[in-house]
Amino acid sequence: MNVAAAKGYEVSVETAAGLERRLTIRVPSAEIEREIAARLAKVGKTAKLKGFRPGKIPEKVVRRYYGGQVRDEVLTDFIRSTYSQAIAEQKLNPAGGPKIEPLAGATPAEQEHFTYRATFEVYPEIALQPLEQLAIEVPKVTIEDADVDTMIEKLRVQRATWRTADRQAAAGDRVVIDFEGTIDGAPFQGGQGKDVAIVVGSGQVLAEFDSALPGAVAGDARTATVSFPADYPTQDLAGKKAEFAIKVQRVDEQVLPGLDDAFAAAFGVSTGKAGDLAAEVRKNMERELAERLKNDTKTRAFDELIKANAISVPRAPVEQEIQGLQATAMRQLGVSDPSQAPPRERFEAVAERRVKVGLLVQELMKHHKIRLDAARVERRVQELAAPYEKPNEAAQFYRSDRDVMGQLEASVLEDQVVDFLLARAKTTDRTLTFKQFMGA
Repeated sequence: MNVAAAKGYEVSVETAAGLERRLTIRVPSAEIEREIAARLAKVGKTAKLKGFRPGKIPEKVVRRYYGGQVRDEVLTDFIRSTYSQAIAEQKLNPAGGPKIEPLAGATPAEQEHFTYRATFEVYPEIALQPLEQLAIEVPKVTIEDADVDTMIEKLRVQRATWRTADRQAAAGDRVVIDFEGTIDGAPFQGGQGKDVAIVVGSGQVLAEFDSALPGAVAGDARTATVSFPADYPTQDLAGKKAEFAIKVQRVDEQVLPGLDDAFAAAFGVSTGKAGDLAAEVRKNMERELAERLKNDTKTRAFDELIKANAISVPRAPVEQEIQGLQATAMRQLGVSDPSQAPPRERFEAVAERRVKVGLLVQELMKHHKIRLDAARVERRVQELAAPYEKPNEAAQFYRSDRDVMGQLEASVLEDQVVDFLLARAKTTDRTLTFKQFMGA
């Protein structure tokens, strides 16, 4: 008997709180017993029990040895098949696996059926609001020559060297010190240091400690009184006041490299010429800016989509997102022990937003028949392959990796959805400087 074709079961649907649904399904006990008997008969033909010839084992012996296992298998199969049929007939869209509870019959009539309850959440029904109601602010940013100059100076600082300066320390100088910290006159763990280099005004140390360094010269003895904030990471020091005795070993000043061909080559300028550095830096800045603008605009567009379409989300996909975010964080932290995973509460809001965006985007694509643009995917592959020495080989590598292509296609499809939203929503340009937008 094909259990999937079982008939005669009864289904009732109950709407619980929010997206939760409960199916109560009743299957005639006689139907189940017939299936158990049929399976036991098959088992009896092939079972091997000491003292009995194959195929000659009495039915009651077969039932004694195999009845419990066969009954469990039959009930599992009936539950699986009737549940699948029921959600299809009731046109329900479960968001996760059901919780199954067998229900004992209280009366003889009820005992004529095997009854169970399946509890699960469904995906919400979504009626999208008109896209024309969305109001999306789009940042507009231009890279000026001064921005390029600032970036080049930052690159010079990255390659800076230090030399001893026979003068007072100023902001930007490096001061090499020994220090001894005490709290209420007693040393504390981590309060001592030898030959510690601190760049004045860089934020390496607490502000009260840093403020004791300007004007210092080699050989100076200075004192810094520091109040550790209440949320200081080292719990034993949080909220306490310490006094540091500081001995200045030397003061170093920063020496920036010249803007010559060697400097240009060190930062990957293809021609190796200093005169081409600014153009190369601008190109890199434009590439980074374009990516940031795209991500920022995407976030704004999806935020507006969520705001216009208030929906509840089922817990199952949110939990899956939280687990994925925790796993990613653990990999980044180099942690493998689950007990050391970052707390799940940290990822709750992000996970819920992701699920909301996913559901709304799916509905948007279905309603407006948005399909993946293969030509756009190929352009993205070419863009990713372009920086490599052999772009064609790199492009072929991308195309041959199904996981990579799946991520790439999902990204392109998301970009298509954003473009679709921007073309129909009310958009407002907001002009920002490069520094304002990039936080540079």
